[in-house]
Amino acid sequence: METESSSSNDDDRYDDDDLSTNREIVDVSTKNENNSDDDSDNSELNTDEESDEVVKAIIKSKEKYSNHPPSLTLEDSVMDVCFHPNNDLIVFAMVTGDILLYKYNNEETKLVSTMEMHLKSCRDVEFSNDGQTLFSAAKDKSIMLLDVESEKLTRLYEEAHEFPIYSLTIVNENTFATGDDEGVVKLWDLRQQTTKPVFSLKEMEEYVSAMLTNSDGKYLVCSSGDGCLTTLNIPARKLHVQSEEYDEELTCLGLFKCETKILSATSKGKLYLFNWNEFGLHSDEVPSLTKKAINCMIPLTENVVVTGGEDGRLRATSLFPNRHLGIVGQHNFPVEKLDISNDGTLIASSSYDNDVKFWNVQYFEDLDISLKLKGGKQKQLKHNLPSSKVTNASDFFADL
Repeated sequence: METESSSSNDDDRYDDDDLSTNREIVDVSTKNENNSDDDSDNSELNTDEESDEVVKAIIKSKEKYSNHPPSLTLEDSVMDVCFHPNNDLIVFAMVTGDILLYKYNNEETKLVSTMEMHLKSCRDVEFSNDGQTLFSAAKDKSIMLLDVESEKLTRLYEEAHEFPIYSLTIVNENTFATGDDEGVVKLWDLRQQTTKPVFSLKEMEEYVSAMLTNSDGKYLVCSSGDGCLTTLNIPARKLHVQSEEYDEELTCLGLFKCETKILSATSKGKLYLFNWNEFGLHSDEVPSLTKKAINCMIPLTENVVVTGGEDGRLRATSLFPNRHLGIVGQHNFPVEKLDISNDGTLIASSSYDNDVKFWNVQYFEDLDISLKLKGGKQKQLKHNLPSSKVTNASDFFADL
């Protein structure tokens, strides 16, 4: 207010001789105001252009990093994860006994259906090779087969085991196997009209953590909590061989090198390699980085495995040559289950905190796994691969 009063008093002191000067001042002032308006218009145009560039940069950034579906946080714990073999669909087995079917793309992960299946925790879900049937096994001791398109139950095995079922695997189009908490393995033939197994065997003392076979379908290899690798002869329907007992739980299995190698992970973070058909003793060992349990694994290539562990990290490891490649992704809590999409570009992982995350691993097509990380064990522990959300400090400083 003082400034306005002072200006008014100054104007009162102008005499007639100053009027012409004042008019010139006014004219110049008006001209400056007009120029100011022009500058303002130009400034607005520049601002709009800058805003457009910012928007374009944001869109480009999103396009660059939206190479996988968005993460999910579900209401309950996820017990298993399974991608559809042909379509962009994924199912989650829930601790409630329900199975959730989602459709996914890089923009959204959309719930398609909630299927109320089991009375207790659904522990394992598997699609048939053609994707038309969904197999599920649960703590309530039942096995269910569901037609995926109609979501109708096609077969039910009530009280399939005396103890809660822990794992399930599909052997071929007619046969599947299940293992329970007490080490019992059962073989089922879909051509049989009854709901009784064609074969049952108990050679393990603890839970059957995982089972797999190769394309020949002759041997069923089982890992278990008692630390043994147990192999059954499927056609002969008898025990083939049982490995020496390791002093740690064998938690999961994977098949590599054109089905010539089988890999087992342990509760102490080790990886044991066995030659196929030589299941009694491992041929090689990959030492643990963390000494913490590996809960799950998925073959990424014939030579690279991705594991999920108690430390909440997904780690990639080359088997030949034997070396740790780095962190694929991370959770805040232990990683429980992993699966890989039908085209091999996405990995889905679930954690204790009900989180499901997706990781684009297409970069492995160009990754040189022969390059050894410098810096020893600490570098191997902390090195992040392109799918990880964490940037390596060395990458940051390399740009400076």
